[in-house]
Amino acid sequence: MSYKTKLDCLKCTLVLSLLLTCLVSKSQYDFGRVDKLLTTNQKALGNRVAAMVYKDGKIVYQKELGEFTVKSQAPVASCSKWLTAALVMTFVDEGKLSLDEKVSTYIPIFETYSKGYITLRQCLAHETGIADSKGIGKILEHKKFESLEEEVNSFAKKEIAANAGKVFFYGNIGPDIAARVVEIVAKKSFETLIKTRILTPLMMRHTTFSGDADLVDPAGGALSSAADYMNFLTMILDKGMFMGKRVLSEKAVAEMGTIQNKNIPIKYTPKIAEGFDYGLGQWIQETDASGNSTVVSCPGLFGTWPYVDKCRGYACIIFTKNLLGDEKRDLYIQIKKAIDEQITTTCN
Repeated sequence: MSYKTKLDCLKCTLVLSLLLTCLVSKSQYDFGRVDKLLTTNQKALGNRVAAMVYKDGKIVYQKELGEFTVKSQAPVASCSKWLTAALVMTFVDEGKLSLDEKVSTYIPIFETYSKGYITLRQCLAHETGIADSKGIGKILEHKKFESLEEEVNSFAKKEIAANAGKVFFYGNIGPDIAARVVEIVAKKSFETLIKTRILTPLMMRHTTFSGDADLVDPAGGALSSAADYMNFLTMILDKGMFMGKRVLSEKAVAEMGTIQNKNIPIKYTPKIAEGFDYGLGQWIQETDASGNSTVVSCPGLFGTWPYVDKCRGYACIIFTKNLLGDEKRDLYIQIKKAIDEQITTTCN
């Protein structure tokens, strides 16, 4: 081969390499604005932040600030409700429970105290009608009990604030009742069930409901990490599938994302979720023109905000350990908009 031929080959190789580089760069997302929002507001977010975006089978964005990595474990508060609802739905999938079944079938004390009409669906949708506490008050009440059974039995004795299914009041009572029902059905503890049916199949090795507290708290007691919770989100995004295995049926995931509180009064919603609808264990953050959920989420008191955007086909988690004040809602919405700018929607 002549020198000229070799030179021509080298030029062709360089051109091809340049073209390939251009193609790769065009396929990448520019999350510079997301970066800026996170770093500029790091202090407001509690200094420790881990953020992840999943799209098309891979993590396309990851940011770690302060002492947090994506594997750092921290309380996720109300994000626990999404996990607990998923656990209940595994029993629905197996035909061992029905969402419209009365909880008094399994916990007779509810019938004794004139609450025999409350269904499992109403528990997961915060429509039990049982008088509940707000904010920190829920945590203080929870600490008075020695077992989930004792706590749930006490709910049966509480005052009725409204008929079941007639008022939405966001709290911990409903999810805790649902968790107790699955304990009774399976004759196993909630911790065992959530581990074997949700955490282990989703490889959530840094997630537990058996943390520092003596009493399990299905509605708000999980400890998790950004990477772990992202596994759960990808399962929701992929309609119940994770790593080629089915964790929930497609029907169960769809039911969780269906608005449950249509046309009923909203007695209490945290300010960070005002304007959102509610499904089963998750907020319906955005809907399409027909009212179908397009973005589902589950923000927690300590600042972690996980969500799935069905239209753009991605999942995101902003993981922190700092009280989620009302003023932070706008920041999280700004971050989502910055991500959305880079990802094309498939919805009209």
